[in-house]
Amino acid sequence: MELDNATIKRLRGIGHELKPIVMIGNKGVTPTITEEIDRALTDHELIKVKLPAGTKEERDVIGAELAAAANASLVHSIGRMALLLRQNPHANPKLSNLARHAQ
Repeated sequence: MELDNATIKRLRGIGHELKPIVMIGNKGVTPTITEEIDRALTDHELIKVKLPAGTKEERDVIGAELAAAANASLVHSIGRMALLLRQNPHANPKLSNLARHAQ
């Protein structure tokens, strides 16, 4: 999904307020982590993921892998945080970060 600059800016603003839902440890990306990210994206649509320590290139690769595995878009990555988006037309408005922060 291609995002324009205004949308990215709005999503980054929403993401700034979020706490990481998934934290990836030393074992890296496991099937359990992928399942949890998939579930979180279905419920919340926009999530923040805490990546493991490593070089920027390693974190960028992990962020891209997570987005591809979850069929999501990597909105932004800074430091050890990655912001993932996968829109769900049937999302629960009480759980969806996009619906709760809509203006």
